[in-house]
Amino acid sequence: MRKTFLYSISLAVLLLSSACDSKNGPEDDGPIAENFFAKGADISWYTEMASKGYKFYNSSDQVRECPVLMKELGFNALRFRVWVNPSDKWCGEEDLLVKCRKAQELGFKIMVDFHYSDSWADPGKQNVPAEWADYDINGLLNAVKNHTTDILTSLKNAGVNVSWVQVGNEVTNGMLWETGRVQGSTAGAFARLFNVGARAVRAVYPNALVVVHTDNAWNYDTQEWFYDLMANNVVSYDIMGLSLYPSYWDDSIKDYLNWEEKTKAAVANIKALNARYHKPVMLVEFGMPASNPSDAKSALAYIFDNLTEDYFKGIFLWEPEAEHDRNNYDYGAFDGGKPTDALIPISRYRL
Repeated sequence: MRKTFLYSISLAVLLLSSACDSKNGPEDDGPIAENFFAKGADISWYTEMASKGYKFYNSSDQVRECPVLMKELGFNALRFRVWVNPSDKWCGEEDLLVKCRKAQELGFKIMVDFHYSDSWADPGKQNVPAEWADYDINGLLNAVKNHTTDILTSLKNAGVNVSWVQVGNEVTNGMLWETGRVQGSTAGAFARLFNVGARAVRAVYPNALVVVHTDNAWNYDTQEWFYDLMANNVVSYDIMGLSLYPSYWDDSIKDYLNWEEKTKAAVANIKALNARYHKPVMLVEFGMPASNPSDAKSALAYIFDNLTEDYFKGIFLWEPEAEHDRNNYDYGAFDGGKPTDALIPISRYRL
């Protein structure tokens, strides 16, 4: 109860400060510069981690707030997920506002990732929020529109500029199942749901870029199937956002798979997708095993060395600050609260 009360007081102070800064919220800060390349990170866990007492350190063992440390490491963009009604409030509207205000203060470009669920949404699960469970397609269309509008309006009124918005998370198989499932040659309901979300984004932030997000960047057949469906169903988006996790644990060899095959395939696919659909591409999620930072460094460097910013617009590492001992997550880039050599390419490479 005390933690919730203090959190609410902190939020109230932030909102009051915003009201003093700008009565009507900020003007949309204009489109992303054509030559802007996002060297980003999704650090949506960091407020929850901080609440548990976890600290973050720079290479000199100095304590840093996580976003401040990201800035020091050379990141220029942050991505944050938002759930509809999360059970513990993390990644809900208030938590998102706190994180975005801090990112804005530090000068980061911001991406908002709508999951349209009360918890994780990905290709294996796209659960309808409990509050929306009985909605038909018209009810879901209104819910997506209203939720997207409400969240983004809250950010704008708080002085936050948003550069990119994901309408759904890893929607290769659609979202808001079963109504919005994508399968075979069918994407009709998903197209309607996505487009109403995209229109809501543009109504609040006319210059924000709308991202459609799929997984397995290395699998060209899946990408072509999905994006052909999007074209056939007139889905409106600005950027193709892909996930790439090229080296998972393989029980058959008792080791992580070599990163090169899937990373090289993803790089080739990014070029091919841009040529086929004439849309810029981003890796909005990238992760490698934390236990082998040298391989992670090599994979990241390969991506930077083999793609150019005329069609490739950025990469977001997924929760690099996470660790197995803290989040039960094995694909971050920190050890003992400190960044590993996996992140060296972030500060080194200038595309």
